Amino acid sequence: MAMSKLRVNSFSISIDGYGAGPDQSLEHPLGVGGHALHEWMVATKTFQNIFGKSGGTTFHFVTEGIHAALERARDAAKGKDVRLGGGVATVRQYLQAGLIDEMHIAISPILLGSGENLFTDIDMLALDYECSEHVATASAMHLMLTKR
Repeated sequence: MAMSKLRVNSFSISIDGYGAGPDQSLEHPLGVGGHALHEWMVATKTFQNIFGKSGGTTFHFVTEGIHAALERARDAAKGKDVRLGGGVATVRQYLQAGLIDEMHIAISPILLGSGENLFTDIDMLALDYECSEHVATASAMHLMLTKR
């Protein structure tokens, strides 16, 4: 049986690479201006299916590290793909370890200037990633990054 893929779906960043803006807080979990990263999603069927209904998704919080978390997720998925959720820091940890198989990145047409940058000091070429697809829409540039 083929191993399941670890996927990041619909991860939004700004043109300047930020997945969250400056001054993150409880009132501004995506930082100041960070809510604008996701404006492309609001009207989509996928967004409504993911966030508009209850049930279907189970969240497990694992504190033993990313490898243990991935092993538990793969066991729970029973051969299906695993979707990595979380913010920039979580995705960066898995990227730096070269564990992500596919990433759908949506680049929103905004500039945040500072905050949490997804790709700073991560050499995607050295980790063997490539852009396998890209599609422009009216509200975002969608990229599929895949591990070769």
